[in-house]
Amino acid sequence: MPDKDEREVLPNIDCVDFLQWALPRLNFRWQGFRKVRRQVCKRLTRRLKELGLDSLRAYREYLLNAPSEWTSLDQMCRITISRFYRDRGVFDALRSDILPNMFKETQSVNIWCIGCASGEEPYTLALILRLAEDIPGNKHWTVLASDVDQHLIERAKDGVYPQACLRELPDNWIPLAFDAAPEGFRIKDAYKEGIDFRVQDIRSAVPAGHFNLILCRNLVFTYFDTLLQEEIGLKIASKLHTHGYLIVGSHEHLPPSLSECFKRISSCVYVKR
Repeated sequence: MPDKDEREVLPNIDCVDFLQWALPRLNFRWQGFRKVRRQVCKRLTRRLKELGLDSLRAYREYLLNAPSEWTSLDQMCRITISRFYRDRGVFDALRSDILPNMFKETQSVNIWCIGCASGEEPYTLALILRLAEDIPGNKHWTVLASDVDQHLIERAKDGVYPQACLRELPDNWIPLAFDAAPEGFRIKDAYKEGIDFRVQDIRSAVPAGHFNLILCRNLVFTYFDTLLQEEIGLKIASKLHTHGYLIVGSHEHLPPSLSECFKRISSCVYVKR
């Protein structure tokens, strides 16, 4: 028998119909949300209760009469699925090929993680840079990790994770980099060094400086519409050194209009022309 939370989620057909109407108005694309829509539908269920509304039809009318509510809806559409070493092939390539080759060309590598969520991706990079045998130990690097969600950035700074988030890490790295904590595992302070966590919305702002490597995975090129993908892709190109690398998600690809800026060299890896 479904539990109480399962029974109270909005009917799937109603939620799909609502999202197909609302997402384009936020410059999102329905295709990106199709498999993860339940996360958004649960949030919508709670929001209707908070507003005292009995249906998504009523919520649609509410949105049309209360423009500020679109900000709340935008926040409900943030998908927060992350873990350490997610998409093993990507991080294996960074560990054995991309990062070692970068350090052959420069003594200092600057990295930007866009949409860092709770910090699993930038901390994975820190573990690779400090623990992988293929990476020289005397090189300088920095990681800027940005996300629009203040709450997620605070969780990233705290650095505490359930065991399930660590399941894809090499087993021998866990005792080296983490301490046991009541909530799971806390990353040691030494592995926080070199990482700058920052609240920033890629849709409206970019950091100062330029980067050798930018990771923009499972965000822009999954959830945003094509025009916004193109706009942000140009921003990313402007922040990347020539011949620098852009890493996208394992099921993502750049819009064809960005081919003048980037050359695809593998399934998830692009290099700036």
